[in-house]
Amino acid sequence: MTIRLGYGTNGLTDLRLDDALALLAGLGYDGVGLTLDHMHLDPLAPDLAARTRRVAQRLEQLGLGVTVETGARYVLDPRRKHGPSLLDPDPEARAARTRLLVRAVEVASDLGAHAVHCFSGITPPHTTPDMAWRRLTDALAPVLVAADRTGVPLAIEPEPGHLLADLSDFHHLRLLSGDPEPLGLTLDIGHCQCLEPSSPADCVRDAAPWLRHVQIEDMRRGIHEHLPFGDGEIDFPPVLEALDTLGDTGYGGLTVVELPRHSHAGPELARSSIDFLRSRIPSRLPKGATSCR
Repeated sequence: MTIRLGYGTNGLTDLRLDDALALLAGLGYDGVGLTLDHMHLDPLAPDLAARTRRVAQRLEQLGLGVTVETGARYVLDPRRKHGPSLLDPDPEARAARTRLLVRAVEVASDLGAHAVHCFSGITPPHTTPDMAWRRLTDALAPVLVAADRTGVPLAIEPEPGHLLADLSDFHHLRLLSGDPEPLGLTLDIGHCQCLEPSSPADCVRDAAPWLRHVQIEDMRRGIHEHLPFGDGEIDFPPVLEALDTLGDTGYGGLTVVELPRHSHAGPELARSSIDFLRSRIPSRLPKGATSCR
């Protein structure tokens, strides 16, 4: 089995970080999608380096891999959800988001993380597409420099309703940026079901060369709502079969359960999610073996 399962801490915000990590290790997860937020490794609070070292030690003790996620809702502005973004009309506001992402790359390096996740943000009113794409590429440039310096790739996520909403938008950004090596992709399986023209399994195969991080949950077509497994419309065995082959292409990252609005039931959903996925991951036979029926 090459799929390495993780669970996002944005779905465990009612737990202390150490308790969340212990829970996931105890359930048999391979890693964690760690969202930097005020309740879990606050990136703006004092003594970040010391706190990061303690988390790194705990991850090592528990045998957990990690991807750093940056989708905290109010980490920069207590009044604006996900604000300011990389597309904010105010250059200083955009710079604040850039600084946060650079800091996230540095934290990820100290944690030994596989990648740093981010997204573009929603295009502000009275902003042309060309202006929005120019803001995005300019704001990401220092982050990509940091990613190149540390060896931790940036994995931008197509997000429904954002400027960078789907896989074609990712390729547009890649070409606008000059196809920099540190720029990779976060693929959210639910988002593929929500709006991509191809099936989620085909999205996995199409995205494979650029994949640096994977998120997974259930979802319905045309409705951007992260759902527990079985509550949506995704046919998971073909998706998991496609994910299982990623190891053959060199992908060594996590497949992280992403249920950010279900923290109230986080421990139970962490358990039921890994049971659901494990029961549907295809088994692999050793080379030369034949199945017996």
